[in-house]
Amino acid sequence: MTKKQKKVLYRILISAALLVAVQFLPVTGWPRLLFNLIPYAVIGYDILRKAVLGIVHGEVFDENFLMAVATVGAILLGEYTEGVAVMLFYQIGELFQSVAVGKSRRNISALMDIRPDYANVEREDGTLEQVDPEEVEIGTVIVVQPGEKVPIDGVVVEGNASLNTSALTGESVPRDVSAGSDIISGCVNLTGLLKVRTTKEFGESTVSKILDLVENSSMKKSRTENFITRFARYYTPAVCFGALAVAVLPPLWEMLMGNPVLWSTWIIRALTFLVISCPCALVISIPLSFFGGIGAASACGILVKGSNYLEALSETRYVVFDKTGTLTKGVFQVTQVHPSEGVREEELIAAAAYAESYSSHPISKSLIEAYGKPLDHSKVQDVEEIGGHGVRAKVDGVSVAAGNGKLMKTLGIACEEEVGVGTVVHVAVDGSYAGYILISDVEKEQSKDAIAALRSAGVKRTVMLTGDSRRVADHVAERLGLDEVYSELLPDEKVERMEELLQRKGRREKLAFVGDGINDAPVLSRADIGVAMGALGSDAAIEAADVVLMDDDPLKLALAMRISRKCLRIVRENIVFALGVKAVCLILGAAGIANMWVAIFADVGVMVLAVLNAIRCLRVKR
Repeated sequence: MTKKQKKVLYRILISAALLVAVQFLPVTGWPRLLFNLIPYAVIGYDILRKAVLGIVHGEVFDENFLMAVATVGAILLGEYTEGVAVMLFYQIGELFQSVAVGKSRRNISALMDIRPDYANVEREDGTLEQVDPEEVEIGTVIVVQPGEKVPIDGVVVEGNASLNTSALTGESVPRDVSAGSDIISGCVNLTGLLKVRTTKEFGESTVSKILDLVENSSMKKSRTENFITRFARYYTPAVCFGALAVAVLPPLWEMLMGNPVLWSTWIIRALTFLVISCPCALVISIPLSFFGGIGAASACGILVKGSNYLEALSETRYVVFDKTGTLTKGVFQVTQVHPSEGVREEELIAAAAYAESYSSHPISKSLIEAYGKPLDHSKVQDVEEIGGHGVRAKVDGVSVAAGNGKLMKTLGIACEEEVGVGTVVHVAVDGSYAGYILISDVEKEQSKDAIAALRSAGVKRTVMLTGDSRRVADHVAERLGLDEVYSELLPDEKVERMEELLQRKGRREKLAFVGDGINDAPVLSRADIGVAMGALGSDAAIEAADVVLMDDDPLKLALAMRISRKCLRIVRENIVFALGVKAVCLILGAAGIANMWVAIFADVGVMVLAVLNAIRCLRVKR
């Protein structure tokens, strides 16, 4: 408990003890009133103060005003015990709510405990100096020791280590890094010492952006939250005037009819009506439910920028994907090797790797990676790179050509055409065709399951928009089970296709676009919900998106939808439960059937149950 919560607890215990003691005192009349005012003052002085300040500032109709009027009225009518008890139980409920909300916030804070306290900068004498991460400039080499958080995004220049990325991605499996690896802030170094050259300032690093997104998520309220805010604004004055009507109209009617008037009976009913009507359960539990849902998503590596987007995820019926980096890894790999007769696979890959060894093209890098051995560059002479065709070189004195079909045609060498889906590298050795190597952008392991999971979650259509060739796009779409595919699109054409899809969906249906590249930013902004890949995605895509998947796993989108629907289900449960119980108790209170003790349950009891139900949003079954 916080100091403030402990103080309230002590007041509750003291007030309860005094209230019990007063019941055994053999006094009546004014002395009994004065003795009851002691526990009432101990437990209720802050509520009375807030009620008076609200009246002074023109904000009359709130729960403090309702409690003050109800309890003071009960005491003035001689119902001393009930008046003190209402205030006592109200404070017990408020304390319980404060502890529950605090626990929820601590859970979320623990999940997002990624803010680094310092960065280690190496001095000239080799010693380390701890500095504020905000003072570290781009290009500075920092040292991250085992057990420390990576404070700023950068590139590893020295060392090997395993990183715990669970606070960012929700995944417990460590990620290995070595020299040349990109590294993002917020990860925890588990093993070796790392030297990292920073590529961003602290304010632009991943950890800062994540914390900013989470802290500002409460600013973007859902339709349900806005409805509850507007509802409370009109509801509270309405019940106050309703209570006034209960207190005045029936006695006036009895007076007009010539019957005896029982003013105290109707005023007690009106005060009971006020206690029952307090809207705490809704005003507290609904925002807490959305806060819990956003926290649960954060724990799974899904950053939702506001409760309005969390609510929109539950209504998603169309999901549109980019291909490269979203459904595929965005990394070229050798997927097939087809040597000619008499040529071994190892010989074919070696010839292509050596011929391409001086090129920085991604295709060349994938060939060198497939070869998997250190290259002896002294073997390579007379390298000639032919733009749009390929490379020619001499490897150990033997002429080697590696490139596309155009290069083979230029050299007068016959080769196979339309051999597969991907980039084909034909290889000729000493003027003879040696075979071809197929290089493809590999699909992510989770992509097929992600499409199936979305379909199970109620998504009507899954669509892919890509700038890649039609043959490659159709092949990927068929393998993953997508409903539609549009290929060879420029960025502006992606937006046009997005507009067509938006026109096709229903009014209450939402369309989500999932992408990672800077060219996806316009489409992310145009979609009802923009979802960006956070680990490898560009800064522009992350800024434009409404939801960020921190580990680039498309399967997490279906999980986000499940969290959203659970959150909305709990919100509806709380609304129906709170309003239902209050409606019944209000009718019973106006009729004189429900007394102050029933009113306490309708207020405090309903609030506690609604808060407990809201906390369920923090738990997620993956």
